Amino acid sequence: EVQLVESGGGLVQAGGSLRLSCAASGFTFDDYAIGWFRRAPGKEREGVSCISSSDGSTYYSDSVKGRFTISRDNAKNTVYLQMNSLKPEDTAVYYCAAETPATAQALGVMLPPTYDYWGQGTQVTVSS
Repeated sequence: EVQLVESGGGLVQAGGSLRLSCAASGFTFDDYAIGWFRRAPGKEREGVSCISSSDGSTYYSDSVKGRFTISRDNAKNTVYLQMNSLKPEDTAVYYCAAETPATAQALGVMLPPTYDYWGQGTQVTVSS
């Protein structure tokens, strides 16, 4: 059974940090680029960060560049998102997703239809 399970969300004060994890199973993890998306209240889903399947290439949206760091451990089938210097505008549900190799795009494109598998999401709330 294909699963992606996010964890690590919660409530944090502005300026604080959280580390999100995405544990994957049921597919060949190291063949897939993995992305983090978020949906804030009243806004569309946006791509936050993505990491390639094997060569370590990464992408960050302008809003999080310099504050967030994505990494992956293929031996553990896990992707991480370290979030530092959090701001209230980072408040959202965060989702990890695996991009189907057959339709994979450049890392910065992050088109939801090209991501075949999605996690359930984890809530991040940043208070002022």
